[in-house]
Order: sequence, then C-alpha cells, then structure tokens
Amino acid sequence: MLYTKQNVVRRGMRLMLESFKRLKALDLLLFFIGMMAKVYLFDTIIAVPNMAMNGFDTVVAIGTLALVCFWTVWLPTRGRIIALITISMLLSFIMYADIIYYRYFQDLISVPVLMQASQVDSLGESIWTLLQARDFWLLADWLVLVPFAYYTLRHGRTDLKDRFRDSYEKDRRRRGWPHVAIQIVLGFAIFFMGASMSIGNINIAKKTWAQGLFVNNWWSLSLYNVTGVVGFHGYDVYRYAKERLNTEQVSAEAAAGIQQWTSDRGNSRKMLENDATFGAYKGSNVLLVQVEALQNFMIGKSVGGEEITPNLNKLMKESAYFSQFYHQTSQGRTSDADFLANCSLQPLVSGSVFIQYAGHTFNCMPQTLSDNGYAATVFHAYDGGFWNRNTMYPRMGYDTFYSKKHFALDEPIGWSLGDSSFFSQSVDVIAEQKKPFYSFLITLSSHHPFTMPKEHQVLKLGDLEGTLMGDYLQSVHYVDTALGELVEKLKAEGLWKNTIFALYGDHDNSIKDWELFETFLGKPLNDLERQMILKQVPFLVHLPDGAYAGTHTNVGGQLDITPTLLHLLGISTASDTLLGTPLLTERALSGNGGKLVVQRNGAFTDGTIYYMPSSDGIAANGKCWNIAESKLGPIAPCLAHAEEATSELTMSDQIITHDLIPVFKETEAAQANVAAAAGGKE
Repeated sequence: MLYTKQNVVRRGMRLMLESFKRLKALDLLLFFIGMMAKVYLFDTIIAVPNMAMNGFDTVVAIGTLALVCFWTVWLPTRGRIIALITISMLLSFIMYADIIYYRYFQDLISVPVLMQASQVDSLGESIWTLLQARDFWLLADWLVLVPFAYYTLRHGRTDLKDRFRDSYEKDRRRRGWPHVAIQIVLGFAIFFMGASMSIGNINIAKKTWAQGLFVNNWWSLSLYNVTGVVGFHGYDVYRYAKERLNTEQVSAEAAAGIQQWTSDRGNSRKMLENDATFGAYKGSNVLLVQVEALQNFMIGKSVGGEEITPNLNKLMKESAYFSQFYHQTSQGRTSDADFLANCSLQPLVSGSVFIQYAGHTFNCMPQTLSDNGYAATVFHAYDGGFWNRNTMYPRMGYDTFYSKKHFALDEPIGWSLGDSSFFSQSVDVIAEQKKPFYSFLITLSSHHPFTMPKEHQVLKLGDLEGTLMGDYLQSVHYVDTALGELVEKLKAEGLWKNTIFALYGDHDNSIKDWELFETFLGKPLNDLERQMILKQVPFLVHLPDGAYAGTHTNVGGQLDITPTLLHLLGISTASDTLLGTPLLTERALSGNGGKLVVQRNGAFTDGTIYYMPSSDGIAANGKCWNIAESKLGPIAPCLAHAEEATSELTMSDQIITHDLIPVFKETEAAQANVAAAAGGKE
C-alpha cells in the first residue's frame, strides 16, 4: 500500500474507531476528560471573584455532563461517537460564546439573550477586541473531532464490518432482550448517578448556603456559582420553557395586590403635586439626551492639564446636577436604560424588554406627552431594527423614529454617525416640528471600543496612552464637544429658553481592568468605590429659567427620570404604573426622604448605605457599606430594606411579563362604572 498522507490519516482514524469498538467506554471516558478540562479552563478564564471551582463544583460538573450524555450508551458505536462529538462541540461553542459575552456584559448568555442574536453582527469591532488567544483552546479539539466525525459517518460502517465481521455476526445472534436490558440499565445508572451528583447536590445547596437563590431575582453568575456552566444552561432552558409553556394567568387576587402596590407608589407621587415645582414649567418643550457609556467618575476631572468634559462641567453649574444618580440596567444595556428612563419599570433579569415584550402595554413618557398635545420624536443614527426599536418605539407612543436611514452620514465615527453631526441634523428636524415637543436623542460615538479618528484624539493621556481607558477618555471628550455644540445650536434656534434640557448616562463603559481606573484616579479602589464607578452616571436637568442650579446629593436612578420630567410639566402620574418618584422637588432636595434605588441584581442604596448581595442569594450574607465612611458596616441597616428591594423587582417583573397594565385599567374602569351607578341611584 502506498502510504500517502491521506492514507496515514485514515489509518489512524480507523485504529481510533476500532479502539472505541473494543473498549466500550473509552469514547465516553475521553468525552468526560475533555469536557472537564474545558470546564476548568472556562472557570479560569472568566475568573469570577470568590467563585473558583472547588470539590463541590467538580462533582456537580461531572453530574451535569452525565445527564447530558447518559442516553448515548443506548446507541451503536458509530451513533454514540457522533452523538458525543456533537455534544462536545455544542457545549464548547456555548462556553466560548459565554466568555465573549461575559467580557462585555459581565454575565452569561441566557435563552432570552439568544433572541437578540441578530445584534451580534452589529457589535462588529467590539467583539474582536474581546477575543483572547487562550479562548481558542476550548475549540482546539475540533481539529480532530470534525474530520473524525466525517470519517465515522462516511467510512466507519464499512471499516468496522470489514474488521469485526465475525463479531458482527455473533452480536446479531446474541442480540435480544438481555443485551438491550444491559444497555438500558447502564444508561439509567449513569443518569441516576448524574442526577445525584448534580441535582442532588444543588438541592442541598438550595436548602443551605444557596437558600433563596432559585426563587429570587438574582443574576446568572450567582446561579453559575451553584450549577456550573453546563448546569446553568440546562436550568436556564428549563426556566425559559416553564415560563413560556405556563399560560396560567395571574390570579385576580394577585393582580389586585400588585395593583395596590403600584397605587401606593402613585399616591406618593400624588402627594408631591402640592410641591412648588409641580407644573412650574407647564407647556415647556422637553429634550432628553441619553449618552452612551457616560459615567460620573471622570466628570470634572482633567488629564494632561486639560478638562475632559469642559462643556458638561459648565452646564452642571447652570443645571440641577444629581451626584448620587445610578443606572439600573441589566443585560439589555442601552435598551434597558431607554426603558427605565421612559417607562419607569425595572428591566428584566435577562434579555431585553424591547425584544421579549414589545407587544405589551406600558405607561411610557412619549405616549403620556403625546396625549397632552406634545409632538413625540426619537433620534438614533443606527439601524432601526437594532434592539427592536422599529417595533418598540410606536408602542411607546413616539410619532416618528428617526433612525440611521434619515441621516446624512457625513461624519463617520465608530459605529455610525459622529455625535456632532447627529446633534446638528437632529436639531434641524426638532426646530421645524410642532411645539411643544418631546424629543429623545440617543448618542453612539462613545460606544465600546471607543475608536476615535486621529483628529479627535486631542487629550494628552500620559500613562493611559494606547489603553482602552485612554481611548474612552478621548471619545468622551469628543462627545462633550458635541454636547457643547448642541446647546449652542439650541440657543441659536431659539429653543433653549423654553425647553427643559435633561441628560443622563446609559450604563458603564465595560472596562473591567481596575488598574486603568486606579491609574486615572491616582489611588487604589475598594469594593464600594468600584461599585460607585460602575453604577453611577450623570443626570442633570437644565430648566428654562436656570432654577435649582447646582449639585444635589439626593439619591436617584433612571426609574425617576419620567416622573421628574412629568412632575415639572404639571402632568399627574398618580394613576400611571410607574416605579420612580420625582427628584426635583423641595422635599427631595431638602433630604433623602427614605428613597431606595434598587439594582437588577438585588443591590440597593438609600444614599447613606449601599447593599451588595451575596452570590448565594441569602440576604444576611450580603455586604452593607457605609457610603460616607467608605467602609463596611453592620448588615442590619441594609436588611431593613431587603424586602422592599425584592418586592420592587418582583412586582415589576409581574407587571411586564403578564402585561398587567391593561388589566389595571380595566379594573379601574369597572370600579368607576360601579361608583357612577351608585351615585346615580343616590
């Protein structure tokens, strides 16, 4: 035989296939060894703090793999090999995708996120910056698995028959119930072993150190800490299927309880309508700007002797600036910020409301203002289908959505149009639209990975030159210049003097290298300081007469933007299903008033304490920080608010997923009819 390279490879594959035929469990053993190596590599790469793999995790990981592959022992040799290769490749790809997703979102991919898979192409350059060489070890065995699977499918049957012709005939004669029974028993033995090692241990954890984790609204990494990566995705599929297959409606009693809870929130806003600020700017235009990745930590700072945000610094002195303001986004990121700011409900624990529940009803600011005679428009120079905006924005009540196709792309920067041209073209439209107006502008130039043309890289960065943080500062400096131009154009168009101008950051900048932050700030950072950096974003409101200018320390979050702006316009939100409260009131500015800002992962703050939840889901195991002293304190002050925080997340989820706002309206209408009928009889 001529030993060509092709023949040598095929002979090696034949020998491998023959060994799997002789040694019945060898392929299964190699599967476990390979997958466990990848599980350990995955855990090492994402390196979640305080979540390194231990003995418990190893047992659970082996158990979950057993549950995934137990059924393959019921297949003939070729079928089992193909099944194991398929499972291995699928799990490897999922882990690889998890790593990329984690580096950007600090979370794992869930089934709802997969509904947003069309957005991956749009991430473009951001994805490439998240790749690392060692990630490809997760896929390295594909170099062998793919050709071996091809060989097994195409040539394996013939080769095995030629080599084991006698044994095939013996197998054929002896096959029957005893042989089948052995296979069935072996398969179920592996299944029950896997269930005991995984589900059994997880159930023990649920009753002890992970108590409450699976019933509360905790983030995916907390579940991963208990289930492992394979178990997490199995549980996530189960959870998603259960939610989708469960068509049971909320009971009338439960809906009434939720409605009462939201009514209490509405009543608290109703009481604030006696405040001097309610309706003080009735009839004013409203222009709201959502700035991509704008954070508090570099506001007012300089680098290389130059202010990073000189225009924002100036505007802050002329506006009401809230220094303890938090973004509350989750996996939906920019779309979450949009939803929070305009609809005043919490985002989902996974996925995006814009994607999953665009057909549901919400009390969003555009619709409310449209009902009060405003022209409602939204501007974003990107594809209209991204984050399902083409569908969601009409549902929110906007009259017109100006997307990428409406703009002249005369200043290409980053993902799309530069913010300078974006603002200029948007104001050209705004100046001609009906008055009063509500216009919402969403920027893009400071999006990760912060690529700026050379002519806009004007800051002298020193040690940060060439780093992701340096690129971020350059992009923010450019956006700040564009914001200065926006304000000047609004003044030139005669709009500034009768417009409420508000601005906020949507979420953090996705930079996870804390050494870069410490280099910029010139000091080491403790856990609380890091949380403040991650979660705090600017929020400022410039009023037509410049009232309430200065820095205000009352705590707030993105949920409060709609109630704040509608309060200033004198539009009551007492009967609307909103979670936030107005921030610009005499009462709020004079003190905190017991307000709680709740994060999607269960963290919360009242401005004096900051609670960080534990990964095990037990409230008492969390950390309670004293903000003024920047140090850990007793847990009791935080536990006093834990139930309130959990209720807010739970109630918001129920309202969104079960589309309860129309139910509330029907109940209110029925009660009004009963009251009217009773009044008529009297």
